Amino acid sequence: MRRVRTRAASLRVDDDTVQMRELAAELSRAGRDAGLDEVGIASARPFSATLAHLQARKAAGLHGGMHFTYGDPERATDPARSVPGARSLVVGLRSYRRTDAEPPPRPGEGPWARVARYSWSDHYQPLRQALGAVQRRLTALGWAARVLADDNALVDREAACRAGLGWYGKNTLLLAPGRGSWFVIGSVVTDAPLLPGPGPVADGCGSCARCLPACPTGAIIAPGVLDARRCLAWLLEAPGAFPKEFRVALGDRLYGCDDCQEACPANRASDRLRPPPAPDPGDEPWIDVVALLALDDEALLARVGRWYVPRRQARYVRRNALVVLGNIGDGADQRVERCLRGALGDRDPLLRAHAVWAAGRLGRLDLLRAMVGTEEDDEVRTELRDALAAA
Repeated sequence: MRRVRTRAASLRVDDDTVQMRELAAELSRAGRDAGLDEVGIASARPFSATLAHLQARKAAGLHGGMHFTYGDPERATDPARSVPGARSLVVGLRSYRRTDAEPPPRPGEGPWARVARYSWSDHYQPLRQALGAVQRRLTALGWAARVLADDNALVDREAACRAGLGWYGKNTLLLAPGRGSWFVIGSVVTDAPLLPGPGPVADGCGSCARCLPACPTGAIIAPGVLDARRCLAWLLEAPGAFPKEFRVALGDRLYGCDDCQEACPANRASDRLRPPPAPDPGDEPWIDVVALLALDDEALLARVGRWYVPRRQARYVRRNALVVLGNIGDGADQRVERCLRGALGDRDPLLRAHAVWAAGRLGRLDLLRAMVGTEEDDEVRTELRDALAAA
């Protein structure tokens, strides 16, 4: 009788395993049909090693004040904090790679600032919609499920790595075999006991380290280790003044930085295997800096609503635009001059300070000398002194 019960229990376990394997395959198909390029299944056990890495790098100051996942590392590394009883992750990748786009040749406009590829348009909305198809299938079967994408609640790259979708490149990004790193990543956390995939893939970087010297500020301080205090992509999103030592290195980047990805051989090989499509009609790879600075705060934030802007304050987008203007503008251009005069007279000392730097870079010392003796803010006076001394 005991053997009969054991045999019956074994059959039930086998049936459950088959059902969960079939459900995992069904969810993968649903995700791909909805627009995901890759789908993987992983266990939802806590990311213990990732938690240790986050805590160590935060203690060392490498997070640079970044809140994303560093704000609550315990939560970001434990899927069960988002879905109680979580047992599985369905992880999806969606490509945002598009062919290169040149600044539009429009007389009387510009200078043109560059936007990182993942922000040419909102790629997270279609990612969430595709993951939503997976979520709906799970909830229809009675399982709890929640979509997490671009969210402080989960370290997306670790979920994708565990699901066997790629390896950590030396630039800290996830590299998918044959596809590279031009992806946004999201997950569906569920209490369904799905059968996981084969697990992490082997490192594909080998001896290649081209991404390290490609970083314009040396922010990749060791393979797989990023110092956010030097990373242009983060500094463009961080509050406060833009660090003076990195302003020239910012060049024409208004939002984000793609340099380490552009230098990656895996990405170039992916382009040969799967030529990327042309930019979508609504994509915005370049933005007229002078026109952007002319907008009022409400219109400016509406224009860049898909970006992360500290505290949703337009002043930080203006700050970035003024640094870019100082790098690529023409001080003799009347549009640029009007822009500088407006920013030098702004009520916000943060903007006046960056406008002083930009005017100094563009040789408009006449505008700066007019401020001597009248400026009351200490930071702006320091920028004035430095700009005039450099000249």
